[in-house]
Amino acid sequence: MRPMLAHPDGRGTGYGGVAAARARETPAMSSDRRDLGRVFEEVPDLYDRLRPTYPDELFAELASITGVDRHAAVLEVGCGTGQATRSLAARGWAVTAVEPGAPMADLARRRSAGAGDVQVETATFEEWDDRGRRFDLLVAASSWHWIDPAVGWRRAHRLLRPDGWMAVLGNVVVRRPGETEVYAATADLHERFVPGNAGWGHPPSEDEVRATGAGWGPPNAETGGLFGPTTVRWYPNVQWFDGAGFADLLRTTSVYRRLDEHVREPLLDAIAERIRTDLADRVPRRYLSVLRVGRRRG
Repeated sequence: MRPMLAHPDGRGTGYGGVAAARARETPAMSSDRRDLGRVFEEVPDLYDRLRPTYPDELFAELASITGVDRHAAVLEVGCGTGQATRSLAARGWAVTAVEPGAPMADLARRRSAGAGDVQVETATFEEWDDRGRRFDLLVAASSWHWIDPAVGWRRAHRLLRPDGWMAVLGNVVVRRPGETEVYAATADLHERFVPGNAGWGHPPSEDEVRATGAGWGPPNAETGGLFGPTTVRWYPNVQWFDGAGFADLLRTTSVYRRLDEHVREPLLDAIAERIRTDLADRVPRRYLSVLRVGRRRG
């Protein structure tokens, strides 16, 4: 299977033709996905410092679309280091955040201290003990694609109150026509260290990504009719990096973390040097942040 470097960005919402693969998913594949999702536990501080967050406008629109008022009960699935958690709490919502990785959850607790009413619990969403609690809003920020679809949608429906809402957030890497794209500029390095993989690089354009705007988007083709029509909003976002910073960013993504470190580290060092010498030590990483919201049915 070719790595999708530019599409799901480690914990992103995903982009491209992966829905059909999900439909054929086996228990072993589900286990593999869970194991791959845990690689972020190796670098929680880098993850918290370098991975893109979400614009304030997104959370303001989430509140406007759902009508969820202050002090509402919010469940966040796969909170990571708490980047979105802090923005949710800042709106006055009482946030219960579930994160399977102990190092990520520990950092989320520290980073959320003083941010508001936040409780971080360490567990997988599939096995988490809800203790009968029910919520007004369920949010999955760059995490829903790690959840077993055979369990996730039905459990989300069950955990929400009758008038509750589901929101899936993510960041999708995109390219801008005419702008130097780092993956294209380092394709020869990827071929040198990880030969024979044509999938390195070439993120989709913004227009290609926006074309996935219907419904919950890939890989969520089938939700069993548990949620109503989906509202979708896009928010352009950009980060700028020098060579060392860009290499550190790549160290937080699953497609690089799953490489053997004796391959990964020389590759990333070579990418950093290429950025320093050929790209004036300054490159953009462009995203479309996406908000998808739907109301619970039944």
